[in-house]
Amino acid sequence: MPAFVLPSRRLRRAVLAALAAVALALLPAAQAWALAPVAGGVPSRPPAPASPDPSLQAHPLAAASTPLDNPLKGFARFYWPGSDQNTGYPHSLTWSYFGLSEVMTDPADCSKYNWSVLDAALTEIASYGNQAAVRFYLEYPGGSGSHPANAIPHCFDGHVTYRTNTYWSTTSPDYDSPYLLDALGDFIAAFGARYDGDPRIGFIHLGLIGLWGEWHTWPFDTDTGGDTYPNFMPTDAHAAQILQAYDDAFARTKLEARYPDSAAGAATNMNIGYHDDSFCYREGSPPAGVTLPQSLGGAGYAQLQRALSQGAENKWITDSMGGEVRPEIQSSAFASWPGGSGQVDNMKACIELEHTTWKINEQSQSYPPGDPNVAAAVRLMGYDLSVGNAYFKNTASGTTNVGVRISNNGVAPFYYPWTVTLGLKNAAGTVVKTFDTSWDLRTVMPLKIRAFPDWGVGSDPAYLDYGYPQYFQTGVNLSGVPAGGYQWVLRVKNPLEAVSSNAKKLRFANATQGADGWLGLGPVTVGTGGGTDTTAPSAPAGLASPSRTANAVTLSWTAATDNVGVAGYRIYRGATEAGTSATTTFTDTGLSPATSYTYTVKAYDAAGNTSAASAPVTVVTLPASSGGLVVDDFDGNPAYPSAALNDLGKWTGGNCFLNGGGSGAVSGGALSLRYDNCGWFGSDVNTGLSAYTYLVVRIKGAAGGEQAHFNLGLGGVSKVFGDYTLDGGGHPAITTAYQDIRIPMSANGINRASPGQLAMGFWYGGDSTVTIDSVSFQ
Repeated sequence: MPAFVLPSRRLRRAVLAALAAVALALLPAAQAWALAPVAGGVPSRPPAPASPDPSLQAHPLAAASTPLDNPLKGFARFYWPGSDQNTGYPHSLTWSYFGLSEVMTDPADCSKYNWSVLDAALTEIASYGNQAAVRFYLEYPGGSGSHPANAIPHCFDGHVTYRTNTYWSTTSPDYDSPYLLDALGDFIAAFGARYDGDPRIGFIHLGLIGLWGEWHTWPFDTDTGGDTYPNFMPTDAHAAQILQAYDDAFARTKLEARYPDSAAGAATNMNIGYHDDSFCYREGSPPAGVTLPQSLGGAGYAQLQRALSQGAENKWITDSMGGEVRPEIQSSAFASWPGGSGQVDNMKACIELEHTTWKINEQSQSYPPGDPNVAAAVRLMGYDLSVGNAYFKNTASGTTNVGVRISNNGVAPFYYPWTVTLGLKNAAGTVVKTFDTSWDLRTVMPLKIRAFPDWGVGSDPAYLDYGYPQYFQTGVNLSGVPAGGYQWVLRVKNPLEAVSSNAKKLRFANATQGADGWLGLGPVTVGTGGGTDTTAPSAPAGLASPSRTANAVTLSWTAATDNVGVAGYRIYRGATEAGTSATTTFTDTGLSPATSYTYTVKAYDAAGNTSAASAPVTVVTLPASSGGLVVDDFDGNPAYPSAALNDLGKWTGGNCFLNGGGSGAVSGGALSLRYDNCGWFGSDVNTGLSAYTYLVVRIKGAAGGEQAHFNLGLGGVSKVFGDYTLDGGGHPAITTAYQDIRIPMSANGINRASPGQLAMGFWYGGDSTVTIDSVSFQ
């Protein structure tokens, strides 16, 4: 028998206060959309996408890590009226309970509703740029402080039989009462009529039945043969009636039920997801998981075992998976990422197999903002979208096509039909023209899914191809756009922007993603469509390479001339466009060591005329033997932190340091990190390291002994730097002189095939400075 909750668990809930009603008209209804539920077992792959228009040029976009507060995913914190809801670990969701009696307030008429308590909360939550996840309940042991323990509306009095749950000291209504069922059905219909599609709400837990609205009345439940308690739960037929009422009332806002097998699994064929309130917890003796299935050490009553038994383990394809990280483990849930320890089950497996989009996690407020384990988990949850290539003509006028190829490296789709908009930014960074598209992000499915051992397709963990890089294309009309140079940009409109200027922006995992929500796709020259300037610029001259590293080449050339004016330059690596520049220099990054590259440069003007190519120059990058695979040698090229790129051409950055505006500072060919129990530095690797044995950090400290001041994470391993094991059994010791600390990766459990991000967190009480001359693999 599962111990569903402890009394102390819910007594810590956020204190809520009823605020004055704030009227808010609903936005126009979003497009209703539903797919047929997907049966259990290995799901069939969705149809392959269309191919890009071959007449369009491909423009590759560099990858980067997504922000941790992308909307409608990650962690949710509890609603505290009047408190800043954006403190603690980054998040975009706020969770709140509401008693039914707070809305159904007329003691003589159950059909009258006062929505002021809900509206006030939604308005305040939206003011912080967050969306709400909510649940109504009838019984809440002890109450929340400002929401009642007994939330049974007084209009039920005399019509519905009340029972006493002696274990929890709550009043439990007869959930099979025809009067109660009719009243709840009417309430759900009114709830949907008023709030379905409201941009302030992200997710609704069905609630209403059982303790805390969690669809159980333990120990007064169906297990009457195992104890002396009567069953207070409704029949399956009556519970299914509540599920159906919700499914009928909400066509747009995502719904979630507690258990896959509630009402004999009736939600399996409805547009309702699931909500695991004991996520990734292990209990009992011997310990068994309450999320993972029995095939991975879970209990018979575990959430995913219930889903498998109902053939509903693929529900995530159409409906969201929410819930709560079990409160007892919230403070340490990600300490052993990607695995687990003690009461924490294998967290990565929980997220991947449930296809988790979001979880209540109140104790996330205490997580260090630079914790790489937590960041990896949050980015894995829900969607994680990136644009691999944009497709458009370098010069265009009139009607032209623009396309993008979007991939999803998360575990679930984005569940809402938010509008995707293209735009043109001028040289000043102003968006001068926008084009709404019909592109549907809900079709961008995860590229890989983790197989249940029960499917019998390989030993765990086994990953299967599922989604594709989804290709979208649309025609746009550039008539009326003045001729000149622009940037194609793209954004996804959060409907909450119509309510709150602070609405969190949906952002992509790309280096050109702006904080304003616009993603840079690449430069375009808008022509006049038959103007008088038909003279091309002269070919650039004097192309040379003043500097090079193992992974980057810097180019310079003499300016071209034009009868009107040169707008910019396109740099080609062989036949591939490597990038553009408005000046006469360019650095090509992310190259392979000891490799020959040939470059040419073409100039273009505002009318779209393009010059002949410059004379080519061939450059050979430095050999890897001079420094192995260099992540960064901090020589100022690319510039740190402004370029946000390391020598691999991938994202890097820092925060909370006492120098360099928080990022640390590069000086004299080294990165100096000044810290006082706060600081985080990250540098993406994201390339296979099987050819290398050692992580080599060339480092010194201001005082010596700094190896105990920070942790280093790489390839699924995160340890205090001084705890890594070196050849011969010793451990790193930082001195005041530079030394190469060579960490054998395999011996320390670092996954060389999938290293991910190298990250350093300075949260261990230290106050000093470390200076890093280089980070490499050898």
